[in-house]
Amino acid sequence: MRSNLRWCSDGFEFTCWNGEIVRGAFIIDAHDREIISWCAVVNAGVSGSDVRDMMLAAVEARFGGHRAPHQVEMLSDNGSPYIAKDTRIFARQLGLKPCYTPVKSPQSNGISEAFVNTLKRDYVNVTPLPDAATVLGLIAGWFEDYNDNHPHSGLKMRSPREFIAAKTVTA
Repeated sequence: MRSNLRWCSDGFEFTCWNGEIVRGAFIIDAHDREIISWCAVVNAGVSGSDVRDMMLAAVEARFGGHRAPHQVEMLSDNGSPYIAKDTRIFARQLGLKPCYTPVKSPQSNGISEAFVNTLKRDYVNVTPLPDAATVLGLIAGWFEDYNDNHPHSGLKMRSPREFIAAKTVTA
């Protein structure tokens, strides 16, 4: 495998101490485990528009343009923002091939599920979460820390960006 063949996406949710609910979604590369793009909303659900913005941001981040140079599989669950007609059409325009996990089979998107567990264990559960404004100010740093510093056994105990840098040097 190599990077940019399959991306996975899923959502996360947690409650702040004041009762506000933060929901978000992310795109992670199945090979190098880098979080490529993400979004977060407060007291609402992640919309199809949010998912489409996230897809565009991922394509721009990885390829520097508005279209992937080759088809990239985009694996997600069957949530309404992902299966919406506008999202499927937009994905194809970006060079992404929408793929969906079987219904009631979250383990089929194990890479995303593992990241959600890591996010909650290593960031959410050890950080004061007084309100959504505070949390929204922290999330970008959490993802940067994960990408820059979080070791993965599948990446020979390197962080996603260390793994990518090592592959770039040897390529």
